[in-house]
Amino acid sequence: MSLSFKHLTSTKQLTRDDTDAILKVSQDMETLLEKKGGDNRLQGKVLASLFYEPSTRTRLSFETAMLRLGGEVVTADGFQFSSLYKGETIEDTIMVVGQYADIICMRHPEGGSADKAASVSPVPFINAGDGPKQHPTQAILDLYTIQKEIGHIDNLHITMVGDLRYGRTVHSLSFLLGLYENVTFTLVSPAELTMPEKVTDFFKEKGISYTESEEMEKALDADIVYMTRVQKERFADQSEYDRLKLKYILTPKHLEGKNCTIMHPLPRVGEIDPAVDSNPRAAYFREVRNGMITRMALLSMLLQAA
Repeated sequence: MSLSFKHLTSTKQLTRDDTDAILKVSQDMETLLEKKGGDNRLQGKVLASLFYEPSTRTRLSFETAMLRLGGEVVTADGFQFSSLYKGETIEDTIMVVGQYADIICMRHPEGGSADKAASVSPVPFINAGDGPKQHPTQAILDLYTIQKEIGHIDNLHITMVGDLRYGRTVHSLSFLLGLYENVTFTLVSPAELTMPEKVTDFFKEKGISYTESEEMEKALDADIVYMTRVQKERFADQSEYDRLKLKYILTPKHLEGKNCTIMHPLPRVGEIDPAVDSNPRAAYFREVRNGMITRMALLSMLLQAA
């Protein structure tokens, strides 16, 4: 199956045909994993994994996805060991790395770095997170999780809780859900961390219904409750972070009589009580596995091996 793009930097570039195709190939990849653990369709291909910002799930799932499909991985992580630290531009780095690899994924703390990279990349490029802006593959795995957990994406009611201002995962998912019909949002955050205008303006432009609140307890009657951590790395003032980091803590008591599926991009830092983990509606660890599955789908599709 083909996609409408060569490089993936933002969920705003995806079409409904793209997401339908990715979800279909992801289902095929999940079946492949269950039956065989993978195959060799990407044998001879190399993924360059560039992480200039710490990552566990995203990095490991990309690299594991490539290995599961028979490919190889070369890595670079941390500014202190990189040509970027020495003053090389992102564009020059990508031009160089593109001579070594068949596909590149990159995480970088600078917003807009993914667009810079994609503008010159000689091979397919995937944004693995660019500062507070976008995290498109997280949104795709979230979409696949929603489809699996509740069986539909159209006619969805989703509550997003926590750091909505700096949380690139909720921005990316919001734009992606704009492709679907009758999706409604409840946005729960402290006044300092409300959803930015780039997202709420998008809702208004698309005629998407949303409400904003500071009260989590009144917003749990939804299909999905998407919890987020407060983004410590986005705060210059430690005291401000400390004041806000545990504004919302989801406990088993909150979920009594509720039928919502609980999602979280992880890592969590206290905003979901571990006692919630045993609730069958807690999907966040299943969500992690879906990251590997959907990244297998993306790698194979962008390398035309799906």
